[in-house]
Amino acid sequence: MSQRHEYKVVRERNVMVPMRDGVRLATDVYRPDSSGRFPVLVTRGPYGKDTYADNQEHSIWYFPPRGYVVVSQDCRARFKSEGDYYDPLFQESQDGYDTIEWAARQPWSNGRVATTGQSYLGAAQYTLAAANPLPPHLRTMVPVSASSDFHQSWVYHTGGAMEWGWTVPYAIHKGRNTLERAGRDDLLAQLDEYVLKPYNFARPLRDSWYRHLPMRDWIDRLKETAPYLSEYFDQEKDGPYWWRINFLRQVQHIDLPMFHISSWYDIFQEGALNSYQAMRKSAPTPEARSGQKLLVGPWAHLLPYTVPNTGGTGDIDFGADARIQLHEHLLRWYDYWLKDVQTGIMEEPPVSIFVMGENRWRAEDEWPLARTHYTRYYFHAESPANTRHGSGMLSTAPPGDEPPDSYVYEPDNPVPTNGGSTLIIPQGVEDQRDVEDRQDVLVYTSEPLELDLEITGPISVRLFASTTAADTDFTAKLVDVRPDGYAQNLQDGIIRGRYRTSAAEPSFLEQGKVYEFEIDLWSTSHVIKAGHQLRVEVSSSNFPRFDRNPNTGAPIGRDSLLEPARQTVYHSSDYASHIILPVIPR
Repeated sequence: MSQRHEYKVVRERNVMVPMRDGVRLATDVYRPDSSGRFPVLVTRGPYGKDTYADNQEHSIWYFPPRGYVVVSQDCRARFKSEGDYYDPLFQESQDGYDTIEWAARQPWSNGRVATTGQSYLGAAQYTLAAANPLPPHLRTMVPVSASSDFHQSWVYHTGGAMEWGWTVPYAIHKGRNTLERAGRDDLLAQLDEYVLKPYNFARPLRDSWYRHLPMRDWIDRLKETAPYLSEYFDQEKDGPYWWRINFLRQVQHIDLPMFHISSWYDIFQEGALNSYQAMRKSAPTPEARSGQKLLVGPWAHLLPYTVPNTGGTGDIDFGADARIQLHEHLLRWYDYWLKDVQTGIMEEPPVSIFVMGENRWRAEDEWPLARTHYTRYYFHAESPANTRHGSGMLSTAPPGDEPPDSYVYEPDNPVPTNGGSTLIIPQGVEDQRDVEDRQDVLVYTSEPLELDLEITGPISVRLFASTTAADTDFTAKLVDVRPDGYAQNLQDGIIRGRYRTSAAEPSFLEQGKVYEFEIDLWSTSHVIKAGHQLRVEVSSSNFPRFDRNPNTGAPIGRDSLLEPARQTVYHSSDYASHIILPVIPR
């Protein structure tokens, strides 16, 4: 239960906090109306600190009555802060450091400072943690729904494709303030030509603009709006450019307790899971390794941090237990680490996950679960597996001598995105049957399950396939098929052929040669009920979430040419394509 309100709140607006280079950042201070000294929570974002002020459920209002100062700041070159250039995330570690140390010196501060915030405001925490050294007065962090590897889970996706569905719309969304600051009303009007009506906090592109080629045209179209886009295209390969802010490469220096929070349908889900695992394993002290906590719920991005009463996403409401007051969990964490209050949170198991299908929370001692049985379900088909009406089967028995399946991937007619772990475009749970009716989608389905099957943990597909292209993509999706036919998407992934062995060193394909592709489907926790069926979809596109591979082998974004490719998927004794599921004994 939350603590009772103890203090009235005083808001000091637009305090100009100096950074080491003299630039001043606009900051609102929400503090208890008292002469005492209090621990401080710092939140820093690019969306305008004033946009949160009217939301009484926001953290800026929740924590001050409970004995905390909240410092809410506009990032450099955003809204009321000074600065000439906005470079998303790359400027946040230095400015975050300076802000934390400034907060520690103020008369209302007791010198104990933590960070808080969701999405970009969570990612800014991970980039700050990647700085070496850490701010001396920083005691803990709580990143919510945030990436920690900004190549593999921000601009690009695990597997090498660009997260196209949100990259340009997000740049447009943030770029409006850049143009307003520059007085470029003429360009602001142009931005509206590219986008649709609002969906959540930003607007998706019109379909014709998602399809516009070459993609690098956006560099010129948005050069005043988002000049950093050129770096995103030029730095297609993972490398030093991205490593500067990669949290996962710095965990050996990060001596901090951290509470990592995400959702099963969050576009940045792997940020929390990978960061928690890395810190538990490689943080520099026993205190830091044991001081990690993980919570993952059944929501999509932005939920429930901004909508505390949410119970699900897309077509699914996961019930009353899914509706949590997340700030109450955070309060227990901050009270323990900043006030030395024995809230019991560190005596509880470190992992809390929501098991979908059963729709309940469960505490665990580790992630992934030690009792996991990684189980292979093999692809089978005696005749074509194209569409859900084909002969594709899924079972634990390895295949024998079976003919391969094939389809033509036409980039000009890509498989449409239908829910999933997306942002800006529609997200969450959607019925996949329309997608599964396409000839360029291979569908492998199990017999109805005799017993409940729990899948909790990381999922991957090992695909043996060949192509007629020098480079191409393969996608995979895990689906729960209900007795009434509804096909619920659980997780999906993609692999770009040239990045099949390394995100940093591309290697092109030989036409007709059989390769093994590993497709990372990230993680889930879901019980497939008895009578339901397991299903795996295989194709070569998921658009506009991921950019279309033109099959030419050209660097990303340079092609106006789209070439079809014939894809062949093998399931035989020599090339046994399969999905690996994290099965939890029951």
